[in-house]
Amino acid sequence: MISCRSWLKILIVTLLSATTLTASAQSFKTLITFDGTNGATPVDTPLVQGTDGNLYGTTLGGGANASGTVFKITPAGKLTTLYSFCSQPNCADGSGPYGGLVLGRDGNFYGTTFIGGSNGISGTVFRIKPDGTLTTLHNFNGADGSGPAAPMILASDGNFYGITQNGGTNNAGTIFKITRTGTFKTLHSFGAGDGFFLNGPLVQGADGSFYGTTESGGANGFGSIFKVTPSGSFSTFYSFNSTDGSAPACGLVLASDRNLYGTTYQGGSDRIDCPNGCGTVFKITMSGTLTTLHDFGFTEGADPIAGLVQATDGNFYGTTYGGGSGGGWGVVFKMTPGGAVTTLHSFQGSDGAQPYGPVAQATTGNLYGTATNGTGGASQGTLFGVLTGVGPFVGFVSNAGKVGQSVGILGQGFTGTSSVSFNGTSATFTVRSGTFITATVPVGATNGFVQVTTPNGTLTSNVPFRVVP
Repeated sequence: MISCRSWLKILIVTLLSATTLTASAQSFKTLITFDGTNGATPVDTPLVQGTDGNLYGTTLGGGANASGTVFKITPAGKLTTLYSFCSQPNCADGSGPYGGLVLGRDGNFYGTTFIGGSNGISGTVFRIKPDGTLTTLHNFNGADGSGPAAPMILASDGNFYGITQNGGTNNAGTIFKITRTGTFKTLHSFGAGDGFFLNGPLVQGADGSFYGTTESGGANGFGSIFKVTPSGSFSTFYSFNSTDGSAPACGLVLASDRNLYGTTYQGGSDRIDCPNGCGTVFKITMSGTLTTLHDFGFTEGADPIAGLVQATDGNFYGTTYGGGSGGGWGVVFKMTPGGAVTTLHSFQGSDGAQPYGPVAQATTGNLYGTATNGTGGASQGTLFGVLTGVGPFVGFVSNAGKVGQSVGILGQGFTGTSSVSFNGTSATFTVRSGTFITATVPVGATNGFVQVTTPNGTLTSNVPFRVVP
């Protein structure tokens, strides 16, 4: 098994030693080819939409100092490098932003670096404004974690939660919480029996607890799903046994049916082209019952390292690191809730290869993602788009909040908006720009979808909004 952590260490050593879609439905287009100067090797980069309607992300390498970048890309495909890491003496600002970004309620982005920082090699947590101004919020010191390799998440309490691969009491990784001002707390240090190789982001379930995956370990040694409460109470939620999947590398997604969905990098049925299985897609209920929805075969894609996204058509979209009909460079796929998989694109190498991160759906309805590697001129990775034919919608900065709380709504065409409602209850709102609205959760609001009435029609949120006590 190729672990994310082992692969990452090799990749970082290599990097540090080196210096709009207009086609028909479900079409693929390479938007950006990374060349080193504008970034290189986008790894676990879930692109994030900002309040300005642009997408933001990170590359593990490249940039002015060959230590990674933060970038912005417009819907038309123009890329701007906002920040190059290792710009401060001794890389005090961090290096290797492996895990991508998360949008905060203040409109700024928050992320981590795998190494660097004032303590040398343990990494950092940072905040970066849309104009590229970066502030280091926390320097990991080993005892409180080291090597964060997954995106943080914004939880319903307004704080950020994340994981580290190493460090902590047993040097096996940690789960942490950090406020937007930098107040930091370690919630759990992994140890014997907890599982190890932490590469995927946490997800907050409808019960308020956090769920994540370990690539290895668990009761059977093939990886696990764990649960941790906001106060840090930890338990193993499920252990894989290889026939139902192995190496759940990169986290879970909470779907509209309130169940969790994810992928395993290996496991499933043994095949000639995949002796350890080509990987699976699974569903797990909040009571811990797991169902394997799809068992990959090589030609339709193999080794799905990245997690899934549920789009507004109700289907799941994802990538595989290998397989496909283009020479084994990986694919972009669509899966119905029942497990039927359609390959949308097989990478050819020249248009990117080995996508390591998930796709993201912008509020235009289109999908965007990154390929980690490639061949020829695309050898340092690409950024691509997939036009699915799904219509526009509205999204949230955070899809949970209290009555009376101001929440951010993302979208487009907001100028002239006449109403905002939370599951049918009218809300007061302010149009901040054509791509951003703030609305107050109204008295009487209940869990459900948010609708925004614009001059061009009514837009509905892609996920339900959850009203919390």
